[in-house]
Parts: sequence; structure tokens; C-alpha cells
Amino acid sequence: MERRTFLRTSVVGAGALTFSGSLWQRAAYAAPAQNAAGPYGALQAANSHGIQLPAGFTSQIVARTGQVVSGTSYTWHRAPDGGACFADGTGWIYVSNSETSAGSGGGASAIRFNSAGTPTSAYRILSGTNNNCAGGKTPWNTWLSCEEVDTGRVWETYPGGGTAAVVRPAMGRFNHEAAAADPVRRVIYLTEDKSDGCLYRFIPTSWGNLASGTLQVLRAGTATSGSFTWANVPDPDGSPTATRNQVSGVKRFNGGEGCHYANDTLWFTTKGDNRVWQLNLANSTYELAYDDNLVNPGPAPLTGVDNITGSGSGDLFVAEDGGNMEICLITPDDKISVFLRVTGQSSSELCGPAFNPAGNRLYFSSQRGTSGSSTGGITYCVTGPFRS
Repeated sequence: MERRTFLRTSVVGAGALTFSGSLWQRAAYAAPAQNAAGPYGALQAANSHGIQLPAGFTSQIVARTGQVVSGTSYTWHRAPDGGACFADGTGWIYVSNSETSAGSGGGASAIRFNSAGTPTSAYRILSGTNNNCAGGKTPWNTWLSCEEVDTGRVWETYPGGGTAAVVRPAMGRFNHEAAAADPVRRVIYLTEDKSDGCLYRFIPTSWGNLASGTLQVLRAGTATSGSFTWANVPDPDGSPTATRNQVSGVKRFNGGEGCHYANDTLWFTTKGDNRVWQLNLANSTYELAYDDNLVNPGPAPLTGVDNITGSGSGDLFVAEDGGNMEICLITPDDKISVFLRVTGQSSSELCGPAFNPAGNRLYFSSQRGTSGSSTGGITYCVTGPFRS
């Protein structure tokens, strides 16, 4: 993953620098992340919330499923999943999906915080949808809530409230998982949670308006690295032929989960093989950023890979669905470590990691909490000296 540094340098200095073959080789064939001590030090004993954190970090419970969010009149939804933060004047808003059926409250909710991080209001921004798993934030500050069912849709929602969510059928009907916006190429990347799933991108007719556009699918070989191209999906509606089966030569990914864009790079996770993939968009190549089978010496710290986000320092934070109930950290120099561990919740999963605008608070949820049920969800906030 040293390609991240390489890309930043080459983009800034394009046309001004000539790279030697050895430097190019080092960037192009960097090994997947390996075990190392974390930048924040060892985990401390579990705190009163059952969370192990590095020294200097603290946690708080922001919301619990079925209970009123403190300082508001809103009851928090079931099975909190993907999430994101949005600036809101002097404070911010945290949005969270609800991965349940329409009849059980599927959709998304939001919590508004003041500058001190105290909730001031909470409310629904999407209702009546199914298995809203992950999603993604747009540059125009909407939240794309994705339905994880075979005929799933993308819903564009409005974190500030007061505006009805809008379905975006041009973005395709398939087992949607996550979305990531690329403002440079003016596209939205989309993952698909199937064992033979694909990676897609949506090119809006007009950037900032998702009402119409072109859905494309990634084509590549079967290896874990190489070059890729994009091909149009003939029928984004996916009926009668699923979108992933309409184009020949597509690259199959085993259970697409979270995705994150930064610095001409897309990172996305696949849970079926415990991998983090890296698309180098400046030169249309792909490679592995992490593979639990390639950690040497082991054991691999990250299994059950799921949602992913990034910090201002370029660190990636990857949440586990199962595993040891950890959020792991991958640094720009290809080192992986455990940032936090939630104890006593082995029947749950961690999801929805997102930083507030200042980058000093990390929100995430335990979808089923200590109960192992969708009615036991807990949403947390971790505060501390995050690298910027």
C-alpha cells in the first residue's frame, strides 16, 4: 500500500519527476499490510463499557436500541449499521443505518451534536426500506443508504432532516452494500455483498444529481493484482438477469463490504476471504492492501472484515463482523494493528465507523450489543488524540 504515498507524490509532481524502475517496482508491488505495534500503543484493560482502548482514549455510549437518545425525544433504531458524520454549523450530525426489514424499522436515523459533542436532537431520515446495511457520504452532504437485498436500491437521504429521501434507480438494483464518492472522476463506487459479487461505479449525468447516469462494472483478471477497465451494465434494473451476470470478464469479489475513497485510491473490503483491496485509480491497477492469509508472522489481527473509513492522517480503520470484535488500523506504511476491542459481545458485529469533522471523535456501533439481538444495538463514541 505504499502506492498511497507514491500516488500523492506523482499526482502533485506530474510531468516534473521521472521515477526509476526500482522506485516504480517498489510502489507497484508493495506487500499487503503486516503486523506491527500500533501508533497509539498497547490496548489497556476493558473500561466500564467493556471496550479496550489505547492510553489517552475514552469512550461513551451515545445511543441504545429501543431507548431514547439522551437530550432528545427520539428512540434509537434497531441493528445500527453503516454510518457517517456531516458538519453542521459549529457541531455535526452522525447518520446511522438500520439493518432490519421495513416492518421492523429499516431505514436510517440521525443524531445532531453541538460543538461539545452533546446530542441536541435525533430523528428519522429514511423509513420503510429493507436491510439498510452500509452506504456512503456524498460531497454535497447527503447520505446514500444502501439496501442489502437482491433487488436492493440506493436511497439518497438528507442528514439535516426536513427533506424526504429519494430513491435512485439509475444506480442499479442489486445486493447493495457500501458507496464511496470520487470527486475527481465524478463517480460513485458501489460494492455488492454476494459471494460472486462485483464492484461498480455510477457516473451521474450531472455531478451532484444522481437521478440519471451510467452504471458500470469492473472488469479484470482472476489474480489478486493487475489492471482493470470498466464496462457499461446494459440493464441496471437487474431483471431478469442480475447486474453481476450481464457483462463478461467481470472481476468477482467474495462478499463486498465497506469502501473508502481518498487520494486517487479506493479501498474496499471483502468478508468472504478477509481482504482489503486497493484500486489505484490514477493508473487503473488493483492490488491487495490486506489479506489475513498473507500476514507473516501471524496471527492475523483482522478477520471478518466489514466497514472501513479513513482518518486525516491516511490511516484506515476497519471494523470486524465477528472476529475478535475489533476495529483494526492500517497505516500508510502498510502496518496493521488493533486500535480497539469490544469485550463481552461475541454475538455482535462492529459497524458504522466515522470521524467527526475535527477528526478527534470516532463513532461506531455494536449492531447487536450484549444481547446478540437486533434489539440490543449500541452506538459509541471514542474520543482521544487521533493522528491528523
